[in-house]
Parts: sequence; C-alpha cells; structure tokens
Amino acid sequence: MHHSPSTSHLVMLISFFLASKLLLFPGVEGTIGVNYGIVASNLPPPTQVAHFLVESTIISRVRLFDADSNILKAFAHTGIAVSVTVPNDEIPRLTKLNFAQQWVENNIQPYTPNTNIVRILVGNEVLSTANKLLIGSVVPAMQNLHSALFEASLDRRIQVSTPHSLGIISNSSPPSTAMFGQGYDTYVLKPLLSFLRATNSPFMVNPYPFFGCSLDTLDFALFRPNAGVLDENTGHVYTNMFDAQLDSVFSAMKFLGFDDVEIVIAETGWPSMGDSTQVGVDAKSAAEYNGNLIRHVISGAGTPLMPNRTFETYIFALFNEDLKEGPTCERNFGLFHTNMTPVYDNRILQRTTAAAAANFHPVTCLLVITIGFLVLAINHHGEI
Repeated sequence: MHHSPSTSHLVMLISFFLASKLLLFPGVEGTIGVNYGIVASNLPPPTQVAHFLVESTIISRVRLFDADSNILKAFAHTGIAVSVTVPNDEIPRLTKLNFAQQWVENNIQPYTPNTNIVRILVGNEVLSTANKLLIGSVVPAMQNLHSALFEASLDRRIQVSTPHSLGIISNSSPPSTAMFGQGYDTYVLKPLLSFLRATNSPFMVNPYPFFGCSLDTLDFALFRPNAGVLDENTGHVYTNMFDAQLDSVFSAMKFLGFDDVEIVIAETGWPSMGDSTQVGVDAKSAAEYNGNLIRHVISGAGTPLMPNRTFETYIFALFNEDLKEGPTCERNFGLFHTNMTPVYDNRILQRTTAAAAANFHPVTCLLVITIGFLVLAINHHGEI
C-alpha cells in the first residue's frame, strides 16, 4: 500500500534541520557569554536579570566578579553556565587547603547543581598587579580549590582557572614570535599551564583591541575591511586585531609546550562613549565590534594559527556601570542600560528561530535538506 510522507515525517525533517546546527557546528551553541558586573546604581534584581537573559538574549554563560549568593540563587534552574570569581585579595588565604575547602563549602556547595556553576576563577589579571604575594599564591590557590572540589565530588563539573591581561605577552608582533614575559614564563605560567592541562581547564585571556588601536588601526580593530597585516614568518595575513592577539597568546603557549590547552576569552568589548582623546568611542563602533566579534567567534573560522574552531567568549559587559572609577569609557562598556534596554543594536537580543535558520550557511542548508529528504525517502520506501 502506498502512503505519502506523513506529518510526523515532516516534523522529523524540521527537527533535524534545527538540530543540525548543533551537529554541523559543534561549539556554536553556548559560545557567547557576558560579564555581569555590579558596580552600578539602579541595578535590576538578579532574578529579573536571569529571566531576561534566558528569555530575551542569546547569552548562555555568565561570568561574575565574585560569588554573590543572591545572584547565584537567581540563576538556579536557568541552565545558564555561571563562572564565579575569588577576589584578588582572598587569594593568599586559599594557599591553605582548609580555607579552600571552606570557600567551596560556603560559596559553591549550597548552590550546585541547581545553579549551573561551571568554573571558579581565581582572581582577575593577577600577574598584571605586580604583587609578588598574589602572583606567588595563584597556582597553589588553584590547586587547593581543585582539591576541595575533588573532595566534594565536584571536580568533573567545575573547572578552576584565572583570567590574564595581554600584558603578560612580550614581542606580540608578529603573532608567531610572541612569548610570555620573562620571569612569569617559567615560574608562574608553566606550572599554571601544567595545572590547566592536568585538570582539562582553559587558559583564559582578556583581549581588548579597543585599548590596542589608534586612528590608523581602527578598521583593523573593528573587523572592517582593511589591507591586513602580514606575519612574514608564517605567511599568514591578519585581517583583524582580535585574531592577532589570540594567536600571540597561542604562540606564547606553544613556545612553552602547551598549545593543546584550550583558550577562552574571559573579557572583550568596546565602549559606546569615551573621552574626546580616544578613538572610536561611539555606539556605532561598539555595535560594529561586538556584532562582528560574535559573528566571528561562532563562525568556526578560527584564527590563522587556530583554524576551524569556535571560541567561548564573554563580552564585557552586561550593563553600563556608572559607579566605576577612571576614564569615561570605563562606565560605558555595557550592552544594556540598567533598565535592560539596549545601549545600541548589539546582536545579543534573541532572534526568532526562523531568523536564526535564515542565517545558516547555504551549504549547510543544502546538506541538511538533502539528508532530510534521504531520511524521508527511506521511510517512504519502507511503507510501500
């Protein structure tokens, strides 16, 4: 008996088409995170923020600069992957195992697994502080926190890492010759990278093309069309500063023998306002940078030295933080105002499934549809 393809088959095809984004581009989903800073007045309640991120944005990861209990409770049952931070001034105490155990007991165990805590960050840009006590304490603190997580049977669920500024790199141009600064390389970064490799945790960096660009290199920093920069050692042409910065980090890691450790972008962003002496500080430039960045890191293109891969990336920052000190730009990195309206069109707000499907690469669409019709044909043939 002959049957035409049933509704269930069509549903299966549509489901297959939507699911194929995950199959064909592993790492695309869950790639974009945001830094949730709270140095601001009139902040919305954390529960409202969590709901907003889940319901209205593409953000699936959040990085906190502390382990705020109200925020951790607010993200329970949302599925959003949360990274918490040990403040820099607490790091020396974590060199004692019992304090690390207490820290995990107080700041992690009450909230997991309801809140999807995936990483503990030990400080932020510790090596750039030039504080010998902090720098000497960071790796022992990481080791103790991992031991405490192991004892609590949480070591497979929660990683331990620490984010670095690009100030740890010397000779960053061309990217292929980059190395870590002397003194840091052997005494801190080698044991740090050994720990990250052993625990399958990422090396985390804070690349900011904004702080590295001038009027002459603005197009290069914003992913705009430009002549590119040749690395004569490799023959690679860099068309944006972000790739050059990441490949500098990769080369420095490779020089120490750790090119197999994953790199995560813990912070990057662009301000929508700044001082008159700064270049490209306007909403249009911020929208360009963050929009192009998102497109780039989820595209699977990778970088010249790390091709065909995506990057877990945390945009700085969720909100404009009006209580921050320093130049004007420091208070204007936010994607959203504290009333949760966008500062500019930032590609973070959730698009419909249809719009997302429309952005599939044509080759992907063709492949998915072909496979889908093959599945239908097989089922159809079996029902004759």
